[in-house]
Amino acid sequence: MINKRSFVRGASASPRKFSRFGVKKAPSAGGSRFKGAKKFNKNSRPKRGGGKKRFNGERIDFSRFIKKGEHVVEKPYVSKHSFADFNLQEQLQKNIIKKGFTNPRPIQDQAIRSVLEGKDVFGMANTGTGKTAAFLVPLIEKNLKNKKIVKQSIERETILVMAPTRELAMQIENDFRDLSFGLGIFSVACVGGLPIMRQISEIKMGITFVIGTPGRIYDLINRKVLDLSKCTSVVLDEADRMLDMGFRDDMVFILGKCAKENRQTLFFSATLSPEIKKLTTEFLKDPVFISVISGETAKNIDQDVIRVKTKEEKLDRLHEVLKKDGSDKVLIFREMKHSVDTLTKELSHLGFKVGCIHGDKRSRERIRTLNLFKKDEISILIATDVAARGLDIPDVTHVINYDIPQTFETYIHRIGRTGRSGKKGIALTFVPA
Repeated sequence: MINKRSFVRGASASPRKFSRFGVKKAPSAGGSRFKGAKKFNKNSRPKRGGGKKRFNGERIDFSRFIKKGEHVVEKPYVSKHSFADFNLQEQLQKNIIKKGFTNPRPIQDQAIRSVLEGKDVFGMANTGTGKTAAFLVPLIEKNLKNKKIVKQSIERETILVMAPTRELAMQIENDFRDLSFGLGIFSVACVGGLPIMRQISEIKMGITFVIGTPGRIYDLINRKVLDLSKCTSVVLDEADRMLDMGFRDDMVFILGKCAKENRQTLFFSATLSPEIKKLTTEFLKDPVFISVISGETAKNIDQDVIRVKTKEEKLDRLHEVLKKDGSDKVLIFREMKHSVDTLTKELSHLGFKVGCIHGDKRSRERIRTLNLFKKDEISILIATDVAARGLDIPDVTHVINYDIPQTFETYIHRIGRTGRSGKKGIALTFVPA
């Protein structure tokens, strides 16, 4: 019987050879996984009509992409706790202040106490709501207390954090380093695209926090390098996206390798699908349910469509948008990796400062491009959904769907990158005329 793992698991998984099955290399993310699947033919694409798009069984009415933003100023969240109420270690408190945190954000306010008490938590929260600190702060504090209690023990506790993409995993590790400064706690980022031997070396030297993608963590377990039998705290960040990317088997396998007793499991997801419910039932014990999901789309975002007939007209209209005053920091989404590269070259030739990220880019290239965008050294970032998932980029003025998203849920996730913190945002979607 063919092992399901012989197929592509997701963007962060590296292509492999499977000589046992006669497969020379893993198919690309856009290729067919199964024998007998129809080859994609651009001429066989279903025609769009009636102002709707059908893709993978979902019809999207284009009118849902049009909505006038109200430019509502967010009312400050009145937290029930301050960070001082959590009785955190002095150095951790200093790190929190240095990180720029004042009062806990909603997900932090509601989750930190439960995590400190050792309870399982299921948190529904979007990107940019502060959920990373909601699990890192209490897990760091718990680890510090446990180290004092078992100071003479030679057993080392392991805390595992899984994320769907390498960018999100590395973003979490950067936050961990800031929050754990001066505390003598170390981490390793286990992601594809970076040298695995270096990750193996760091694991053998001794680390507490393992932060990575399911594909690379699976590989390290199979190499007998990563032992999770003493892993008593597990975090699945953006669990719904990991399922979407085909990581379910990996997630179940990895969770099965963690400590069976006295394990604390934390799930964070933007949705509560039947598959997520099934996983929570299987792996969480009497979880505390927390939801800080806001409305369907942010009120501060002006949403509109741009109707075009040809590729040439589409590029011209995009050029017009990018030249307008106020288009200071623009995030453009495309469906395919090669389409990202093509549009990047076209805009570069037109004189724009543009960069791109997608699954075929090396990790170092992606990190460098993201940093340039965050520092405003480039004003346009073009990305696929997989590459951009989970990224928290401040002050994005425009989100442009150059390709129509596959689902409306994806659309909501995309445009949520703008109009944050009470600022005005603009979301534009190109549709056929």
